Amino acid sequence: MNDIRQRLACFIAVLATLALSACALRGKPPAPAPAMPQSFAEQAGPDAAVLAPDWWRSFGSAELASLIDAALHANPDMAIAAEHVRQAEAQVRIAGATLFPVVDLRLGTTRVKTRPDGGDWNTADASSATLSASYEIDLWGKNISGVRAARSSLLATRFDLETLRLTLVAGVANGYFQVLSLRERIATARENLTTAERVFKVVESRVRNGAATELDLARQQAAVLAQRAAIPPLELQERQTLFALAILLGRQPEGFDAAASTVTDLAVPRVAPGLPATLLVRRPDLASAEAQLAAANANVVVARAALLPSISLTGTAGVASDVLLNFLNAPVAALAVGASLLQPIFNAGRLRAQVDVAASRERELVENYRKFVLAALADVESALAAGSRSLDQEVLQEQVVVQARLSLKLAEIRYREGADDLLTVLDAQRTLFQAEDQLAQIRLSRLQASVGLFKALGGGWTIPNDTPTAISEGR
Repeated sequence: MNDIRQRLACFIAVLATLALSACALRGKPPAPAPAMPQSFAEQAGPDAAVLAPDWWRSFGSAELASLIDAALHANPDMAIAAEHVRQAEAQVRIAGATLFPVVDLRLGTTRVKTRPDGGDWNTADASSATLSASYEIDLWGKNISGVRAARSSLLATRFDLETLRLTLVAGVANGYFQVLSLRERIATARENLTTAERVFKVVESRVRNGAATELDLARQQAAVLAQRAAIPPLELQERQTLFALAILLGRQPEGFDAAASTVTDLAVPRVAPGLPATLLVRRPDLASAEAQLAAANANVVVARAALLPSISLTGTAGVASDVLLNFLNAPVAALAVGASLLQPIFNAGRLRAQVDVAASRERELVENYRKFVLAALADVESALAAGSRSLDQEVLQEQVVVQARLSLKLAEIRYREGADDLLTVLDAQRTLFQAEDQLAQIRLSRLQASVGLFKALGGGWTIPNDTPTAISEGR
């Protein structure tokens, strides 16, 4: 009895020593976020609104809101990302199972027939039932760190889903705006074609009356043909963009269409960017990068723990009987309890190399996180600058269009009266056509800049209050 007690005390002392040394394996928490500026260089203006989760409704288009709702429910990439989340949830359950014992039940039956010396056959039956359990003592935190890594990976996958959601909404909005802009440019091109054909009739009348030459007629005919040739490429772009929009909505391109035809009826919302530091909790891609960093930090602990001994406890209990499927007839019972210690001795440096890989991966993700933060700041600054500059540009371009229309009107009058030649009219036409087409493109750029700002700010998304940050999860 004393010998057993001494062995047990020695074993407990070894376990205590190993448990105390396990503290050295705890990985350092991931590096904090880089220092953030106090404010953005570009400001949105005093009339900017607060960012809302359903920000796309602020454009004032019921059709756009309907298309986005349809995309969120039917887009294939969203369904794929949702399956990735389910897979990550299953991985958390798999990792969590290592914290509990493994219990197995084995039932067995045998029937053996023998025929000694060519006599009659003898039959022997036997049955057994064995219950076994095993448990690995997590001295070094390997299993719990594996759970933390799996949970952080799950968080990253959920944040990736939110990133995809934001990207999808922005993609649908930009695609929709591009379709409407192309339709507006097509309508403008057709109006310009009508204008060119009207001038052609004036030139044709002057040629018949001997007031103009065939050269003038050929020049204006070329202007008409050039304007007519500009329409098919725009129509092709409009159809291709519409088909791409249908794919985002998870629909077949055939038969898909959008009802609206112009961007002039849309509102261009302005949103306040807030403080730069809020990007860390408002952008799902930054939250995902942080979660991946926390998972890498936990994996470093797992790799280090693999270098140290592992201790497992096992136990089995069973009964056996020589009667088939009857364990109550003269059973033989057996019970066994044991402990084992496994220490890696030689593996050609494989385990240490795995530690190096995990540590390098963590350092890589630290830099990756820093890069994402800097890119996020640049995204917001660029979107703010694009929004303010495009507004100024649109105002100036509208003035250009007004003057170009007046110039063409005066040029036509002077040409009819014989005060100017056709070259003046051709130049005025060209200036007006280009100015109106440029105005439509500037309006599209302004809308896209607004979408870009919403996307750069995270689209109104924030980390849920009941969701632990990845850094705290990694600790």
